Amino acid sequence: MSSYQELISQREKLDQQIETAKAAEFDAVVNDIKRKMQIYGITCADLGIQLGKSNKLRPRVRVEPKYYNPANPEEKWSGRGKEPKWIAGRNRTPFLIRK
Repeated sequence: MSSYQELISQREKLDQQIETAKAAEFDAVVNDIKRKMQIYGITCADLGIQLGKSNKLRPRVRVEPKYYNPANPEEKWSGRGKEPKWIAGRNRTPFLIRK
């Protein structure tokens, strides 16, 4: 039976071999995929890939606060997300900000 340190060493060597093999095969695999896409007329849209569009999320919209803490009127909450301790489990009506 191999010792723990020997197994760790073997794993590191295997990880290096895996990365080397992956790098060596990468270009061939990509070219094969491109060739098959061309043969079968597969587009990026068929694969669910949108080109030219950013994957960035749209900017967050600032929401006006809906509730305030009567003990500290500077503390406000929009009603979204986790409830603050000062309103958690209570009726929200008395905390409404009146306009």
